[in-house]
Amino acid sequence: MTDIPNISFDEGEALLDWLALTDALAAGHDLPKAEIGDTFLYRGKDTLLSRAAWIDGLGIAVKSATIFPDNPSHEVPMVNGGVSLFDDETGTLAALVDFHLVTKWKTAGDSLLAARRLARPDSENILIVGAGTQGRALHAAYSAAFPNAHFTVWNRTAKNAEVMAAELPGLAVATDLEQAVRKADIVTSATMSTEPLIMGDWLQPGQHVDLIGAYRPDMREVDDSALLRARVFVDSFDTTVGHIGEINIPLEAGTISRDHLIADYYDLPRFTRQSDDDITLFKNGGGAHLDLMTARHILERCQAR
Repeated sequence: MTDIPNISFDEGEALLDWLALTDALAAGHDLPKAEIGDTFLYRGKDTLLSRAAWIDGLGIAVKSATIFPDNPSHEVPMVNGGVSLFDDETGTLAALVDFHLVTKWKTAGDSLLAARRLARPDSENILIVGAGTQGRALHAAYSAAFPNAHFTVWNRTAKNAEVMAAELPGLAVATDLEQAVRKADIVTSATMSTEPLIMGDWLQPGQHVDLIGAYRPDMREVDDSALLRARVFVDSFDTTVGHIGEINIPLEAGTISRDHLIADYYDLPRFTRQSDDDITLFKNGGGAHLDLMTARHILERCQAR
């Protein structure tokens, strides 16, 4: 029996690049639409998120994640889990891929695919809201597509932003979020906020806003005004509408209609800006189909090596 590949974080990191991954994600959406099954279990602010996806021609992935916000105070990572990749033809286990590797590259790659299509190509000032692990991944991803950009980070706890800036040469620290948002060409936000941090009144013509952090029904990173002023896109209608507060709260309140969401990745040709003055907004909801596309891409890169 052939040994099942067990792909570690370091092994995968050495083989991947951001632009190739976004191309793989785009190609994955040319295949038949994924069958997706999501299960969310909550205990207070702790979450168990189990996501499964099956794409005909690509295979099956099952990803289970535990998100315990208090873990860092115990020196334990906030997010833990595992990813299993199964063969499309036989259903046999094809690979075990490091959870944090898949999560890092899937999440930031998801946002980067949208930015490559929606942000102005000449964007020079990129603001990262949130100085956590994902903020660092976003810096790496956006650097690949916008190599001449200047980066700034804002974090609710300023010390964490300063630590991140010390790790990444050239990264500036913002102390005033409103001022930083107004100056940015791209705003990418990855926080755990349940109250809007970014206000629509702050947005400027031509900006692209990338929202990652909200994954629960009670979470939001922008206010209603931001959604109303922007042309809004999502990665998947199936995993954002009805699941995530960023989209679901204003929909249920009647603030926006379903038609306000222009397209998801299964209609990529519509991911365009109509003018340089457009404000575009993308909601990154994740989804097991993106984990599947990413894990399969990682396995193929390992096999090609």
